[in-house]
Amino acid sequence: MVICLEEVDFDTVCEDWNEYKLKDGTTLKVKLVLVKAVRTDNYDQFGDPVYMVNSQNIVKITNVPDKLKRKKASSTYVG
Repeated sequence: MVICLEEVDFDTVCEDWNEYKLKDGTTLKVKLVLVKAVRTDNYDQFGDPVYMVNSQNIVKITNVPDKLKRKKASSTYVG
C-alpha cells in the first residue's frame, strides 16, 4: 500500500507555554513548536484527513531551589 503525502504550509497563530510546578520546587515551562505538517491520504473515523507532524519541544527551567543547584567551581586565573 502506497500512502500519498502532501506537505502543507502553515502560519503560526499561537505558541503558548505550558507551565508545570515540580514537587522539588522547580518550574518547567514547555512549548511545542510545529516544524512541518504533512497531510496523508488516510482519514479518521470522522472523515477528517490524518496529518503527520514534525515538532520541537522547547523547555525552560526556572525557579530552581538553591539546594538543587550545583556549586560553581572557583576558577583561578594564572597570568
